[in-house]
Amino acid sequence: MELEQIYLDKGKDYTPRTQHLDKQGRAKFVNHLILESSPYLLQHAHNPVNWYPFSDEAFDKAKAENKPIFISIGYATCHWCHVMEEESFDDVEVAKFLNKHFISIKVDREIRPDVDATYMNVSQLINGSGGWPLNAVILPDGKAFFAGTYFPKPQLLDILSKIQTLWKNEKNSVINQANKIDNILNKAEAKTQSNIDKSIIPKAIQALLSNFDEMEGGFGEAPKFPHESMLLLLIDEQKRNPN
Repeated sequence: MELEQIYLDKGKDYTPRTQHLDKQGRAKFVNHLILESSPYLLQHAHNPVNWYPFSDEAFDKAKAENKPIFISIGYATCHWCHVMEEESFDDVEVAKFLNKHFISIKVDREIRPDVDATYMNVSQLINGSGGWPLNAVILPDGKAFFAGTYFPKPQLLDILSKIQTLWKNEKNSVINQANKIDNILNKAEAKTQSNIDKSIIPKAIQALLSNFDEMEGGFGEAPKFPHESMLLLLIDEQKRNPN
């Protein structure tokens, strides 16, 4: 069944979330997320970006068309996810570039925490931090070579343009970078299965405290996100060493 017909079959009680409406109040764009049940994915079903869910169809299309994949991960109550949608994903200029040069995938982290964890590890490796929206660019085999969080429209377009140029002119270098990142993460995962040297705990505590923002709260610079593991470590340290 055509995506447009699936949209129309949802009836009058269905309200599309987009600025792109015709005179009858109907959405001008419909993408593959209209087939999903996730409220977060349905929020993006009428973006001009031709979103796919995380699926074999999307990866097969990327392989067939020899395109990198732009993957964006978030959740329904994420503030900066909605900001980036309004600024970029519901923007025709951004959508045209993504639709021409990339296969775009949207992921609800509450439905696919495994996918979220995979690319969050990439962001933390590359940037030293992560958050949502979590945006990555990956090979058609799923290996990532770029990751970040929120980007305003001008910065996003600049990043996408540079990646597209690299993909066109230096594809082997891009693939090598993705393989290096994948190897590092695989080795790190293997190490986490062994016993941790307790001597690193004081060093980790000191690093966290030195990065704490005493004026505004949180760690590092904006945009900031709750880091449960960091906070739990500090709480545990306070209980063990009250002084």
